Amino acid sequence: MLETAMKPAVPGGEGAPNRPPAGKARRPRLIPAIVTAAAGILAFSAFVRADTGAVTAAIAPAAPFSFADLAAKVSPAVVTISSTHKVESSGDAMPDLPFDFPKGSPFEEFFRHFREQQRNAPPDRVMALGSGFIIDPSGYVVTNNHVVEEATDIKVTLSTGQEYAAKLIGSDAKTDLALLKIDASAKLPTVTFGNSDKTRVGDWVLAVGNPFGLGGTVTTGIISARGRDLRNGPFDDFLQIDASINQGNSGGPTFNLAGEVVGINTAIASPNGGSVGIGFAIPSNLAKPVIAQLESHGSVERGWLGVGIQPVTPEIATVVGLDKPLGALVSQVEPNSPAAKANLRKGDVIIGYNGQAVENLHDLTRLVADTPAGRRADIVVWRDKSKATLHVEIAKLKSDQEEAATEAPAPASADGTDVKALGATLAAITPETRQEMDIPDDVNGVVITDVDSDGSAADEGLRPGDIIEQVGQKQVHTPAEVGAIVSAALAAKQDAVLLLVNREGNEVFVAVKVSHA
Repeated sequence: MLETAMKPAVPGGEGAPNRPPAGKARRPRLIPAIVTAAAGILAFSAFVRADTGAVTAAIAPAAPFSFADLAAKVSPAVVTISSTHKVESSGDAMPDLPFDFPKGSPFEEFFRHFREQQRNAPPDRVMALGSGFIIDPSGYVVTNNHVVEEATDIKVTLSTGQEYAAKLIGSDAKTDLALLKIDASAKLPTVTFGNSDKTRVGDWVLAVGNPFGLGGTVTTGIISARGRDLRNGPFDDFLQIDASINQGNSGGPTFNLAGEVVGINTAIASPNGGSVGIGFAIPSNLAKPVIAQLESHGSVERGWLGVGIQPVTPEIATVVGLDKPLGALVSQVEPNSPAAKANLRKGDVIIGYNGQAVENLHDLTRLVADTPAGRRADIVVWRDKSKATLHVEIAKLKSDQEEAATEAPAPASADGTDVKALGATLAAITPETRQEMDIPDDVNGVVITDVDSDGSAADEGLRPGDIIEQVGQKQVHTPAEVGAIVSAALAAKQDAVLLLVNREGNEVFVAVKVSHA
């Protein structure tokens, strides 16, 4: 299972090796590309790239013979960022080096330097190292939020070795971006953002950063994939690259062959904390508007529509009459929200926004977030197997509210109606079951009391205690109503029905196959 990627540095944190018990395999972890001096350093491994000769020349004639000119052009604008973080004191014990090196090895001396540096730090402080890049000659520096989050002191070191104290202008945890400012006596070298939307899988990229505190290090590779969702937040839309990035590369740039920043290195997936060729970078087109707002206001203001959305699966697409899975399915509409005022409904599939196609959830999330509060937007929805256009006035997204997760109570033991076509037993919500299961007064439908382990409902993850609010986008209140709608679907030779299911207050649509037996 992949671990979360965006965490502030802690003593003994992501940089420390975590060996599995003997004989047990370990699955890759997702970790931030930031190195903590107290965490120890992972072993280096050498690798050799085979010369593909004429094959490479035939496939990629534009590939450079050398990246030296590009590296020389962009490296002066890439910086090392060191930050100090206050932590709870855990004693003065330092982790042992994770691997043995020959006596007198330069690696032995290098690691000893880091250990001594950490020992000399105050006992309630830990140092972290990351990367960044200068975007303005006056000294604006871009990095990751997790590199500087809650830091008590931030320093920026240029490629020349000059060191400056840095001021945090603003940060955005949702996209893991931060903007710093240093005051230099002369104009600084800079790099510019490119258009990440034009990058393609297979394009050459060059990453520059500060892995393991070594300073300016250049690695090359290609874009391995686009649109990666690491399930870290609503704005996940990472470029996956195979250029070697390691802990300490966090916040450093990934360049295209024109020397433009197309990504900001953020995390790696690894079984051991070292590079295995799976790195993730924030696309420049996602970063640019965020950085612009941080520079202007010190914070980010986002648009708000007021809907809960979920992916359109192939099964759901078939049920609602779409030719293919696309768009964002509305599963919740918040009261008094812009969506409610525009008459958006549960079950609508949003397929267009202000003239742009909405292919998936991330498209809609990004488009709405980039819309200023008070601006009108045209939304194209798929409803009742046809298109409709709605007009909405976007509001300002408020701060996140804490939601208390509660354990679902045991389902009522009252007898229910067995809807064999779904593989589930259903019961009406009575005052007794409402009280016993702590069902809010504004939640209506039928409750699942039992699920056939071999049935369709079980296949889709439904379980006792789930409440079915709608079937075929029709509100239901009794098991008999569910049975009637399912029977009509069977008579019409439908393969599945669309259920709106409420689980612990969260609503989600599920396409459940119906048995024709």
